[in-house]
Amino acid sequence: MAKHLQETTTLYNGVKMPWLGLGVFKVAEGSELENAVKAAIRHGYRSIDTAAIYENEEGVGRGIVAGLKEAGLAREDLFVTSKVWNADLGYESALAAYETSLNKLGLDYLDLYLIHWPVEGKFKEAWRALETLYKAGRVKAIGVSNFHIHHLEELLKDAEIKPMVNQVEFHPRLSQTELRAYCREQGIQFEAWSPLMQGQLLDNPVLKGIAEKYQKSIAQIILRWDLQHGVVTIPKSTKEQRIVENASVFDFELTKEDMELIDGLNENHRVGPDPDNFDF
Repeated sequence: MAKHLQETTTLYNGVKMPWLGLGVFKVAEGSELENAVKAAIRHGYRSIDTAAIYENEEGVGRGIVAGLKEAGLAREDLFVTSKVWNADLGYESALAAYETSLNKLGLDYLDLYLIHWPVEGKFKEAWRALETLYKAGRVKAIGVSNFHIHHLEELLKDAEIKPMVNQVEFHPRLSQTELRAYCREQGIQFEAWSPLMQGQLLDNPVLKGIAEKYQKSIAQIILRWDLQHGVVTIPKSTKEQRIVENASVFDFELTKEDMELIDGLNENHRVGPDPDNFDF
């Protein structure tokens, strides 16, 4: 189990991925975004997650460059993820989208590149493009996002390379037990987006009680629960105090009983779209 912020999980291809990173979903371009990225790096984060559809890769890139310089770190010290959007899920278009993301970020490579959503009839061609990028050494690892078991099974019928990561909605109201088990069996690292359910869990009485017991915030309890389930997590925040707080989850451990209490909150409830029924 992770003991500090820079601890990593090893993907099946040997690439090391930090257990905890900063997500920047829907954070607009500008100084707030750049300062958040810089603050995360300054306080020890070594993973930043963005996507083409967030329309903030340029700002993330500026924050990365400035943050690494301030911290005296090299590009190789940071794990950067982006994602190819649905409109670019052809073979050539996915290759072009990767170059666009790199140019906007101002980077020479990505550590992880994901297919953002499993658009039927398109994601296999996009996956072929990601395999091309990976085999050419242009990206350290490739994976998917929002894939159910049947999407992964369909992909694996023709894939030369198995996804290294599956990033999906995951929080105490949506614990994805079967999908986590499948990914574990396949050696695919499970990663959470919206781990705090967009703030909707912060007044939950069960979590309040557990938080009081450990003298931690509810957010810290949830993120610790993620980590103890072997789930990589990328909480979003633009506030430096919250960025620091979200990373302060390595100095305690939830008991088996408390883990089970949190597990019991599952209702298979989503705040985002169902990957089997989305329209964008």
